Amino acid sequence: MGLSGVRRGRAIRTTIPGKDGNRAGDLLNRDFTAPAPNRAWVTDFTYCRTWAGFVYVAFIVDVFSQRILAWHASTTKETDLVMTPLRMALWQRDRDGHPVPGPGADDEGLIHHSDAGSQYTSLRLTGHLALEGIRPSIGSVGDAYDNALMECINGLYKTECIRTTIFHDGPYKDIADVEYATAGWVDWYNTSRLHSSLGYLPPVEYEQAHYAALNPEPQPV
Repeated sequence: MGLSGVRRGRAIRTTIPGKDGNRAGDLLNRDFTAPAPNRAWVTDFTYCRTWAGFVYVAFIVDVFSQRILAWHASTTKETDLVMTPLRMALWQRDRDGHPVPGPGADDEGLIHHSDAGSQYTSLRLTGHLALEGIRPSIGSVGDAYDNALMECINGLYKTECIRTTIFHDGPYKDIADVEYATAGWVDWYNTSRLHSSLGYLPPVEYEQAHYAALNPEPQPV
């Protein structure tokens, strides 16, 4: 029938870390599992070509459920590209009724894991993480395996959203087109897409099942 599946393309490096910069250590050590939500978040950004130039899209994902908590699109790679989704993710968890433990929490707190790009080693982001009581974690320079879960989701995003016409019909003219398509894809990814690693449940449903098991409804006598 002349049909063929879309294929993931070769990744292009978009961040170049400073060779002499100090940064946090790798707290995940390539272990992309978590016993509960808000224990480990992974983050990264990718790029999309448009008629008006490149658009960069940053994501934050909860390791436990692989849920995309927040995303942000920008035409520049300044620190706000990664600061904005962090604020949005914290707001989303507060809105859901499951806020991130703040400074002085009894447990070890939330890990924020990224690559060694300059945006993630910036003073602004590092200071904000410390203010929220979040532990920074950064992989080694130039090794995608240290942030493999986020790299995989970036690949899914480019394959399922940007390189198809499912969420946007026609070429991407500017950042507004990318935002429109990304919003549709993230909603589908979180609420409808089945994930084999989650027992073939969508991320939101997987989280709901987790909290329901922790707080079962009382049964009638």
